[in-house]
Amino acid sequence: MLLALAGLFAGFVDAVVGGGGLVQLPALVIAFPGAAPVQILATNKLAGTCGTSISSLTYYRRVRPDPRTFVPLMAVAFVGSALGAVAASHIPKSAFDPIILVALVVVGAYVLFKPDLGGVTDLRFSGHRHTLAAVAAGFTIGFYDGALGPGTGSFFVFTLVGLLGYSFLEASAKARIANWATNVAALLVFAVQGAVMWRVGLVVGLCNLLGSYVGARTAVSRGSRFVRVFFVVVVSAFIVKIGSDVAREWL
Repeated sequence: MLLALAGLFAGFVDAVVGGGGLVQLPALVIAFPGAAPVQILATNKLAGTCGTSISSLTYYRRVRPDPRTFVPLMAVAFVGSALGAVAASHIPKSAFDPIILVALVVVGAYVLFKPDLGGVTDLRFSGHRHTLAAVAAGFTIGFYDGALGPGTGSFFVFTLVGLLGYSFLEASAKARIANWATNVAALLVFAVQGAVMWRVGLVVGLCNLLGSYVGARTAVSRGSRFVRVFFVVVVSAFIVKIGSDVAREWL
């Protein structure tokens, strides 16, 4: 029941702004305290793949994002995530937490104090510069997703809004498609390693899929303002969660 509810809520959050791992990963850790970290990451990727599959399709059908951005973003994010998944068992989580915490504080403050940010699409680059910026962001965030994961969707959304100039709604659509690619890439690597707990992952994944469908439809119907507010709430929750983890490690 814990995992089903976690998957449902994580799917909703992930479909709107990303960040479902904040809910889903701790639930898997609680449910399987004896599992290896790579098993938890792998099973989370299976569930996340289920959810991002349906949310990506929903966004694509209703928002029609520009393929000139999301195709290279998705392709490079796939490669980055595969490399990150290969490195996952060799990189301690403690090495990421302080960096992620600082990044989230900057991201949250930037969005909070720029109320007009992401209201409408106003692209900052054009042509090859636009594609290059999207590709660089896709590889970097993709590697992070394969290696660790939580907050990937939120980082994609912020980068597409803050760096490239998309509205929050259109950024969420592209972020879901890119996040689907990173989930699939990492899942393939973890599956080859035999790290996936398939039955658990599929149960959580079905609930994640339902939550993602509802979340994507809600975001599309409510628009960029709703996505922006939800983004600030989720990033704030991340800051509290990761900040408490860092504090426990240092104290």
